[in-house]
Amino acid sequence: MEVILAQPRGFCAGVVRAVEIVERALALFKQPIYVLHEIVHNRYVVDNLKNRGAVFVETLDEVPRGSVCIFSAHGVDTRVIKYAEELQLQVIDATCPLVMKVHAQAQRYAETGFEVIIIGHAGHPEVEGTRGSVDGTVHVLCHLEEVKVLEIKNPERVAYVTQTTLSVDDTREVIQALSKRFPKIHGPNLSDICYATQNRQNAVRQLADDIDVLLVVGAQNSSNSNRLRELGIGVGIKSYLIENAEDLESNWFSDNATVGLTAGASAPEILVEEVLERLHQFGVSTSKVMPGEAEKTTFHIPDNLQLR
Repeated sequence: MEVILAQPRGFCAGVVRAVEIVERALALFKQPIYVLHEIVHNRYVVDNLKNRGAVFVETLDEVPRGSVCIFSAHGVDTRVIKYAEELQLQVIDATCPLVMKVHAQAQRYAETGFEVIIIGHAGHPEVEGTRGSVDGTVHVLCHLEEVKVLEIKNPERVAYVTQTTLSVDDTREVIQALSKRFPKIHGPNLSDICYATQNRQNAVRQLADDIDVLLVVGAQNSSNSNRLRELGIGVGIKSYLIENAEDLESNWFSDNATVGLTAGASAPEILVEEVLERLHQFGVSTSKVMPGEAEKTTFHIPDNLQLR
């Protein structure tokens, strides 16, 4: 067997920033350090930070007054921000800058009288954070059928934003349907779509003609990892979403198979390396990285976390 590693894969700049924020907070502030929700959707990352002293909570009611509290990369709604102020928490915001951009855009639309549509998955932390950052009516949808039954007060004053872990390809049909139904709809430029989501999907699409099996390293609750698996299935390739090497099953692979290996934006490279090591035990003889440029995007760490 042969393995081809996707390029790019794994951690995006927003995840790198979020994880580094927690690590620096653990080094600079008296513990415990609290983190609201999973900092990113990956159990390995969360467990590693737990072992170093981070305490993950689901609500601010679990955080003692005055404590250091980090908001996850997915972002939070304005009610959470106000409640944190009431509790006098020392908040460190690890929200991905691209998610912040979506919040700001949705808020601008609402403030200028537009009814806002979020194209994304209801219940996902990022979508709920965006929804909660907007005053006024907000609709969440992700399927064509939902577009058909959508009720808008003023068809000439409607706008949309998208969940960052959905690519241009994921949202294209829904956007086209919205534009057909509401010709004056406003929306973001393509450049505002998360680069990491699109790049990882493009890499899998490029691999598709050369592989027999696709492995996606990522958490089951990771939106962008699930999309990568679905993309593989959509082009007729046996595709599996795995959290780590322990999830691999030898009967997935035939002799002389070519395996494509990628990772979602919140999956660390160490998990990819462990999967590759296990594949060698299954009979992989060679591995190579597909052609492609590595991502160079970086995001600023908050000033109060600059190492002294």
